[in-house]
Amino acid sequence: MRYRAPMTSRPSVARAAATAVSLALVIAPLPSAPALAAEVSLTAGDNADLAKTLKAASLSVSAIENDKVSDPQELIADAKADYQRLVAALYDKGYFGASVSILVDGKEASGVPVLGGNTKIGRIEIRVDPGPRFKFSEAEVTPLPKGAAPYEGFAPGQTASTGVMRKAAAAGVEDWRNRGHAKAAISDQKITANHDTDTVAARFGLTPGPQLTFGTVTLSERSLASKVRAKRIRAIAGLPVGKLYSPEEISKAESRLRRAGAFSSATVAESDSVGPDNTLPTTIDVVDSKPRRLGFGAEVTTEEGATISGYWLHRNLLGGAERLRIDGEVSGIGGTTGGGMDYSLKTTLTYPAFKNPDMDLVYGIDLEHEDEEEYISDVAEVSVGVDRYLTSKLTANLRLGLRYSHTEDNLGDRDFQHITFKTGLTWDNRNDKIDPTDGVYAQVSATPFLGVSGTASGLLTEADLRGYRELGTPKLAIASRVQIGNIQGPSIEDTPSDWLFWSGGGGSVRGQGYQSLGTYAAGVETGGLSYSAISTELRSRIGDSWGAVAFVDYGYVSGYNDFSSGEWQGGAGIGARYFTGIGPIRLDVAVPVTGNKNSVSVYVGIGQSF
Repeated sequence: MRYRAPMTSRPSVARAAATAVSLALVIAPLPSAPALAAEVSLTAGDNADLAKTLKAASLSVSAIENDKVSDPQELIADAKADYQRLVAALYDKGYFGASVSILVDGKEASGVPVLGGNTKIGRIEIRVDPGPRFKFSEAEVTPLPKGAAPYEGFAPGQTASTGVMRKAAAAGVEDWRNRGHAKAAISDQKITANHDTDTVAARFGLTPGPQLTFGTVTLSERSLASKVRAKRIRAIAGLPVGKLYSPEEISKAESRLRRAGAFSSATVAESDSVGPDNTLPTTIDVVDSKPRRLGFGAEVTTEEGATISGYWLHRNLLGGAERLRIDGEVSGIGGTTGGGMDYSLKTTLTYPAFKNPDMDLVYGIDLEHEDEEEYISDVAEVSVGVDRYLTSKLTANLRLGLRYSHTEDNLGDRDFQHITFKTGLTWDNRNDKIDPTDGVYAQVSATPFLGVSGTASGLLTEADLRGYRELGTPKLAIASRVQIGNIQGPSIEDTPSDWLFWSGGGGSVRGQGYQSLGTYAAGVETGGLSYSAISTELRSRIGDSWGAVAFVDYGYVSGYNDFSSGEWQGGAGIGARYFTGIGPIRLDVAVPVTGNKNSVSVYVGIGQSF
């Protein structure tokens, strides 16, 4: 028996007259059955590309070639299901006159009973005669809102595809929804295949419904039981009651709720019915996250020693989704750089939806002690500011701070007091925050600082630019990073040592000693006023769990604020990555490519180097 879809049924010798049949645009995928350890073949005339598509749609091919299941009942069931699946795939490619024959050990699968007592299946042969490829004679979605363009590919003369029809109709509905017509829907469809002309006429009628504004916002029972106050849930969602309906606003509200951190899931449901005065009621449904979280990190290098970090987070401190985070870090444990151990303790309190659903109020307290070979620094800083989410990828921040620091270095002991005003922008469209292979991350900041009690004033600017690109396959990618820093205003002597720039070590130039490149002021070595670094990595994924990298790093430090008369250093190496659920475990081995080339540095940590 040769299977033909209802719309393509015709005599085996002569083609029937034009037949009008309404096609179902959505065919629900059937659950994948276990595979059979037998032989399978699929041919589609001489069309190799079509055969590849049909093999991907076939349960029989997947069962036999991938899953190796040998149950004959399962195999026969898969073969019977393949008629519909293959015809759907053919329609999607524009073949509306195809015939499909599926032979199970020489018998047409449609006539083989699933419970027929078969003890073994030896071969399944799938033969497809695709016939001609149909084109659209008519392609219409009406009415469309003014200025809306028809869906690309849905036009007379283009290949007639059920996928294109489905997308064209859905795009028409979405065009109306984007203009405030939340209840727009497909009200009529007529699809006619003409086998004499190998064409398809497709027409879809839309009912826009009334233009709506956002109406009352209610909370689900689960949301009312949340530990976050109902008023704050509404404020964080930020649905614009009284404003013109937009599906983008629904998506934004859900993103804001998730971004707040207090909820493990968040959805905003549109009411099925229109409210009074052409309004659209909505319902917010949230599930609370566990209120507290602990995190830890570790890194080891041959020169810098070990670094241990951790944090404690409370996601809903006062019932308004306030986030309290305390970060601590100890570094330089067992290091050989000539300095001692460094300590830092940072506390941040974030209040989401401050004055605006896309703005957070942030308080911070930072305490740091750095014991480096060339200086010792103690810093205490308090700050307050806002984070403004301009788009899903672009964030701006402002911070007003009061900073005190004490420095001991080759230039003597000095105290600094500053009022700081930091502004910054962050762009992030990476495809993966932990292990990116595509996209860009860019962070730039400018910090004017006003000296108090005789301390010099000036401007600190910094930039961290990272780019990632796949090289033909997700398993191979190139990653690059550029870092730039500059201080304008004070001299080196009048600048806190922890603000000055150094090169060398795991965060800048691997293979070179930690903070091994600085500059000279008053005859002694110090950090510089200008800095730049560039790193490039070639990253390769090997199987599911392992990866390899090759990298080159260069860094530059100048004692002048115009980047003049500085010095470069470089390092290069190879590394391995072991991928885990918390990110890749990193092992890098690097050597210098400038200066003393007789040393080897090893770096171990969690996460990619950048």
